[in-house]
Amino acid sequence: MSVSAKLLRWMWKAFLAMIVAIVLLWTSGAAYFDGPSKPLAVALTILVLAVLIFARPWWRKALMFAGWFVPVVVWWLTLKPSNYRDWQPDVAQTAWAEIKDDEVTLHNVRNCDYRSATDYTPRWETRTVRLSQITGIDMAICYWGSPYMAHPIVSFQFADAPPLCFSIEARKEAGEKYSALGGFYRRFELIYLVADERDVIRLRTNHREGEDVYLYRLTITPDKARVRFMDYITAINELREQPRWYNAATTNCTTSIRAQHDPAKRMPWDWRILVNGKGDEMMFERGVLETGGLPFPELRAHARINDAARLDGGSVDFSRRIRDGRAGIADLPAPAL
Repeated sequence: MSVSAKLLRWMWKAFLAMIVAIVLLWTSGAAYFDGPSKPLAVALTILVLAVLIFARPWWRKALMFAGWFVPVVVWWLTLKPSNYRDWQPDVAQTAWAEIKDDEVTLHNVRNCDYRSATDYTPRWETRTVRLSQITGIDMAICYWGSPYMAHPIVSFQFADAPPLCFSIEARKEAGEKYSALGGFYRRFELIYLVADERDVIRLRTNHREGEDVYLYRLTITPDKARVRFMDYITAINELREQPRWYNAATTNCTTSIRAQHDPAKRMPWDWRILVNGKGDEMMFERGVLETGGLPFPELRAHARINDAARLDGGSVDFSRRIRDGRAGIADLPAPAL
């Protein structure tokens, strides 16, 4: 056999080995995170790995591997999301809305009374807002460690009512913790939280340790902001009727926002949509953020609201005070009571 033929054969084997490794990792993760028994998933993975290493000839390896892969995929595809589980109290309710002409009545708006991140009194409200009174959109971008990953919260501004936030999150059951790896499987349902800023933003600035929150005003016009608001209303009503899985890559807090828009009107794809900690930089480059004439580094420094939020502590003026002096953000009137 010639040198080139040997090289091609080696490359083909390396390619097949890579594909098998990826498939084994994915199926093992599906069994581990979504299956009924983690120890059983680990044991079966070790067994399959041993078969791949020691079984002979190659067709026996392939047959036994298919006997693992096919049942796992078929089973995994049968898993269905649900709105009816033993949820954590802060995600126990599903938001929905009624529309009557200019008025939109939102049910299950979260406005918890927090004493700490884990000690709180759940509180769910009904609020009515008017589409004609939407003046714009602010976006809070929350970081909890890595500068490359963040959580966006969209806050709609009204001329005659307090801001109303939408936070797209993984919905956790009682006693469950978020898993970055589990988020790639069918471990969590998707939830659109509709909340007061004193809840969903203050939770991150005042009660969760190590989180930094940056608040920006978008350049969107009031008319387009109303269209975006109705996108969210449509999404929460659809999610109430048809639950969906959360997925850290395809159906997360950032990609879900983009998916709401008409495909023809979506912003061009950018790697920073997935690596969303760089999302504010991307929006600055595309002219989506009000800048107050500042370059991005200075704008970002102005946008951090943690100190102002902690000084305020959560009064009815919270929304106005976290905006005072922010470049690109006009002062708001005192929130309506």
